[in-house]
Amino acid sequence: MVVGIRKKERRQWQRHSIGLLVSLCLLTGCAFNRGNIGEAFKDEDVASLKKGVSTRTEVVSVLGAPDRIVQTNAHDIFQYYRYDIKASGLFLIIVNFSRLNIKSDDLYVLFNREGVVDDVVFGRRTDRLKFQFWPFGD
Repeated sequence: MVVGIRKKERRQWQRHSIGLLVSLCLLTGCAFNRGNIGEAFKDEDVASLKKGVSTRTEVVSVLGAPDRIVQTNAHDIFQYYRYDIKASGLFLIIVNFSRLNIKSDDLYVLFNREGVVDDVVFGRRTDRLKFQFWPFGD
């Protein structure tokens, strides 16, 4: 009789364990998100900015208002930027893993004291951004 009770308790324990395991599996999840801040730069717009020729007014008419203006001793600098953001995550009961990748395209237009373009610095990096699910390393 004692052996029959132990088998019944064992089966009951196994059922509860399986139920708990299934419940925990159902409470996990993953997420993928993507976002952009700013407008993409057109190559022809950047190429139209000529050193020693283009003025502030022309730059603003081509690119719009700058996202940021920095004033230094000899230059005013217009900064335009675009951010590309990709995030992924695995959400478990006890431990969560996530990875956030951000890359930016940055355009700096430097003006001399007369308001004429001294230099144009442009870097494009958002085209190399990819989703990476694994949160550790590359």
